[in-house]
Amino acid sequence: MLSNESLHSPAFNRSNSQASVDSASMEDFWRETESMKENSMGGQEEQAPAEVKPVDEGELEAEWLQDVGLSTLISGDEEEDGKALLSTLTRTQAAAVKKRYNTYTQTMRKKNKQSVRDVRDIFGVSESPPGDTCDNHTTQEEKELPVVTKTSGSSPGDASLSSPALSDGSQDEGGKFALPRSGSVSILETIPDVPVHSNGSAAPGQPVQNSVSDDDYLERNIPPEAEELSFEVSYSEMVTEAPKRNKFKKSDFKKEDYVFTKFIVQKTRFGLTEAGDLSAEDMKKIRHLSLIELTAFFDAFGIPLKRNKTEKVKGRDNGIFGVPLTVLLDNDRKKDPGVKVPLVLQKFFEKVEESGLESEGIFRLSGCTAKVKQYREELDTKFNTDKFKWDKMCHREAAVMLKAFFRELPTSLFPVEYIPAFITLMERGPHIKVQFQALHLMVMALPDANRDTAQALMTFFNKVIANESKNRMSIWNISTVMAPNLFFSRSKHSDYEELRLANTAAHIIRLMLNYQKILWKVPCFLISQVRRMNEATMLLKKQLPSVRKLLRRKTIEREVTSPKTSKVLQKSPSLRRMSDVPEGVIRVHAPRLSKVSMAIQLNSQTKAKDILAKFQYENSHGSSECIKIQNQRLYEIGGNIGQHCLDPDAYILDVYHVNPQAEWVIKPQSSF
Repeated sequence: MLSNESLHSPAFNRSNSQASVDSASMEDFWRETESMKENSMGGQEEQAPAEVKPVDEGELEAEWLQDVGLSTLISGDEEEDGKALLSTLTRTQAAAVKKRYNTYTQTMRKKNKQSVRDVRDIFGVSESPPGDTCDNHTTQEEKELPVVTKTSGSSPGDASLSSPALSDGSQDEGGKFALPRSGSVSILETIPDVPVHSNGSAAPGQPVQNSVSDDDYLERNIPPEAEELSFEVSYSEMVTEAPKRNKFKKSDFKKEDYVFTKFIVQKTRFGLTEAGDLSAEDMKKIRHLSLIELTAFFDAFGIPLKRNKTEKVKGRDNGIFGVPLTVLLDNDRKKDPGVKVPLVLQKFFEKVEESGLESEGIFRLSGCTAKVKQYREELDTKFNTDKFKWDKMCHREAAVMLKAFFRELPTSLFPVEYIPAFITLMERGPHIKVQFQALHLMVMALPDANRDTAQALMTFFNKVIANESKNRMSIWNISTVMAPNLFFSRSKHSDYEELRLANTAAHIIRLMLNYQKILWKVPCFLISQVRRMNEATMLLKKQLPSVRKLLRRKTIEREVTSPKTSKVLQKSPSLRRMSDVPEGVIRVHAPRLSKVSMAIQLNSQTKAKDILAKFQYENSHGSSECIKIQNQRLYEIGGNIGQHCLDPDAYILDVYHVNPQAEWVIKPQSSF
């Protein structure tokens, strides 16, 4: 976050700034920035970003479209993944995409660079009354909330948030696809009049077949001082549905009176999913959807998620410091194919944990400068050949180099370009839940290497904070010291701007540390969208003309379980797999435990842990077998998901109904 030109303490009185943290923590901040300046002037080569040319808004929106997996809208290529993604968007997400694409096309037309499709060709308004297009159907209200458009067939006074749907086709009552109507040139059109929530389920009050009440599976014993947090409905949809007066509830961030809300995340019948429980390909889709949802979330508050042109810093190709995380991991996976966090960082954690967790001021104080310089040089040349001698390094030098490791990455671990939007959000003072939701989406949008490293880092820092009584490192000290190392930019800022940015970054780190246990859970509504996206992709790849036309007419209509349960759509019986396995029976494979598979009859109460226990009982012949099962998990593989490590408390019959074509495998769970 901090540029070398602005590392001096500001001349104004810091107590009068908008950054309301205690003086001790701010002293840590200024001490850290001075240390950063000394290190950068002490002979360490700082990587300068490539010259960034001025860019217009259209280019920024084009970069955004590429980042969310919609480069097909720019190139015009017939790409299945892009079409499938568009077909799953919620109303608020669709409005966010429409807004960015419209800006992009308008800019391109002004430049006369190329012929681009009109936004109406993407989202379709062919059935709307003349003149009722997205170009002139903008009101003052829409500047604060996602775009509102009329859907076909609605009464003149009705309006709903626009959401794309698969166009040029329809679906009959039996769930089979009918021939599309002719004459439409739209890729995607607005959804039907029925109100639809984030995952495509009917809104409260709409009739739902086979619904299950909350009381059937949720524990409602929420302490009075806690608040329930739902992962089932799109955050941006929640915001747009909430009364405006409840959106901006003023709060302050003073240390002496600030208390984090305790959140209780209730498990649905599908359980909870960690980011590492999904396949890499599905997590890529989660990242795309998360960035769209994050943009829509800020749009709902009228806050632009503006991004500057990404700073291009090449980084080093070898060594340890200044090397991109992905390059480090590629090298580490030659030793350990399953590693998710750079091995050198794990060694820094180990050195501090060995003898430094109780060391006073462990991340405030600097180690011996000469030794730090020596160890840095040796790590760069000897670590990858396993010749570096770790026993000679003490915990203080490990702590110093841990900070330098993050500070010298080509780009910061967390996206500093989103900080201005977070500043605006926090200045308006919404409830802490809103701040968490924005942070949750930002974390889900991180690249895998950044997210996995961040999770390991926050786990480590919570170990440090647990020894606060001895090391004097509170959550405020850690967040203040680490903010300039984890959120940095090489752009120039005034001292006041640096302090304001650092204070917000420190608050974000405190949120991460406080909500560590739930921050890395993937929201259910995003997993639902990934399932539908995979289904749409499979249909598109069949390359059947009727199916292609169908996917240009309406979203796949499915039966739903309940708007208050999983909100995950079910396949119609006609689409379920035809096999010799009876309905409600799954065949579980456990190649590391047994040579034969086991057929298991599911009922409404069968959980993943019950299947694991059954396998253990049937296949164990001694204590060694009992030990094996401890690290085993049940996986859902294939169908409309790549790979999904199931929560032990997940009800398998519900998962089976959502993905009847899946294979079921018991195998070890991957870890850091």
